[in-house]
Amino acid sequence: MAKAEYIISLIRAHYNNEPERFTTVALQIAAHEAKLGHTGVANDIKVIIDKSKENRHKSKTFSPELQGLILENVPSVNLSDIIASNDIKNKIGRIISEFIQRDKLRKHDLENRRKILLSGPPGTGKTLTASIIANELDLPLYTILMDKMVTKYMGETSAKLRQVFDLIEQKKGVYLFDEFDAIGGERSRENDVGEMRRILNSFLQFIERDNSDSLIIAITNNKALLDQALFRRFDDVILYHLPDKDEKLALLKSRLSRYGKKLNFNSLLPNINGLSHAEISLACLDAIKETILNEKQQMNNQLILKAIKDRNAAYHQ
Repeated sequence: MAKAEYIISLIRAHYNNEPERFTTVALQIAAHEAKLGHTGVANDIKVIIDKSKENRHKSKTFSPELQGLILENVPSVNLSDIIASNDIKNKIGRIISEFIQRDKLRKHDLENRRKILLSGPPGTGKTLTASIIANELDLPLYTILMDKMVTKYMGETSAKLRQVFDLIEQKKGVYLFDEFDAIGGERSRENDVGEMRRILNSFLQFIERDNSDSLIIAITNNKALLDQALFRRFDDVILYHLPDKDEKLALLKSRLSRYGKKLNFNSLLPNINGLSHAEISLACLDAIKETILNEKQQMNNQLILKAIKDRNAAYHQ
């Protein structure tokens, strides 16, 4: 892209109130300058962007009534940071691409994917995905603590949900409904109560009416527990799984390669049974800490194996 086109794109993004597009173009300029050997200019642009993210997301943007029910975060993880199947990565990339180019879709009366359901065992990358999407789009990440909302405000949950969806409309961001199982359970279950059915019905109405520019992401550990009426309200469903052989190997290499060149990662794979991505990462972290604290000890397969067995014993007794 020529310099004139960069300038035009920046001006258009500014006056169209598209901060994420503005940031994307600015990063493209930084990459262009880096290729030309102007590393100082490229670094200066990146520093300005990073500082603007920090400053923009520091202020609280939700009402006092929602304090303690919403957590605000400024993610710093990228799509390259997740170790998952190509199918999952492609779906995440598609969500990001459609959001950035949503105006192009709207010219053809089409909408970008905005309402996403992530399902899979704990520790497989669902929350990380929400952070990646927020960071890649330069948007704040707001986590709605559904279990806390239900237990603390049982009789007021529908009213609280209305306030949350008002915020979604007013303030563009990525809104993560964590512990979604707390309200999303099948309405016909015998042990269900009337209040929970009303809360779920309220959520279904709110999400169906939502036409904001925000992204809504709901997380569940088991989609089989969810009410089937939920699925048609979401634009996309991404299913996560425990790591396969290739993902286990990629995790071990990405976490431990810098600590030992003679490590035999393949020999460790048979011992990683049923551990999630997060649990494998924690086992690697345990081995790294042990190596650092015991200066005479070198990182080796026995040390990693011990950490893996300890995690297996802790989580899968």
